[in-house]
This record gives sequence, C-alpha cells and structure tokens, in this order.
Amino acid sequence: MVLIVVGIGPFAVLVLAIAYVNPMACVLFLAMDWLYFAMLESSVRGATVGKTIMGLRVLTDRGERLTFLQATGRFFSKFVSSMAFGIGFIMIAFTDRKRGLHDMIANTVVTKTR
Repeated sequence: MVLIVVGIGPFAVLVLAIAYVNPMACVLFLAMDWLYFAMLESSVRGATVGKTIMGLRVLTDRGERLTFLQATGRFFSKFVSSMAFGIGFIMIAFTDRKRGLHDMIANTVVTKTR
C-alpha cells in the first residue's frame, strides 16, 4: 500500500500511525485536518491555535477576513506547496510579503497581530 501524507496539521502523526491499520482513517483525519484549518482560519480570530499563540492571523490579500471557501482553498493548496521537496513553503523566506505558494494560489497573507 502506498501512503502519501502531507504533514501540515496536528493530525498528521496520527494519520501515519493509524493508516496502516485502517486506510479509511486517512480520509477521516484528512477531513478533521481540513475542518480544523478551514474553520479556524475563517473564524473571527482568523487563526489556528498555533497562529494565535504566535500572534499571527490569515487575511485575504486585500486585508479582509477569509471565507470558509477561501480557507478551504488555502488548505488544499498546501498540498501543492509540499510537492517538489516543499519548495512552496521554502519560498516564504524569499518573497517580499513572506507568502508561500499556497498563499499566492489562495490570494492570502499571514500578518502579525501584535
């Protein structure tokens, strides 16, 4: 069995541990991961728990709050960012607004709140 997991969320380790026992667990944990990111990043706070602790917030490139659909697009575009050895994440260090490929695809930006 071939398993491809992108470690982009808090459930990635659980997916790796459980996937070989029950492949349907991958689907369940992917759904949980998606809902975690999409719901929290589209909330009033605009951030996951970790981003809130770090004083960060996700906004559209126009400075507006994300919709659930935009947050969903940002989540799934992280899979594109992880391809080719994670170059989509590495490019955050080299872009002027510190945006990854997934942020460019979803037209989002991560900003500091404090």
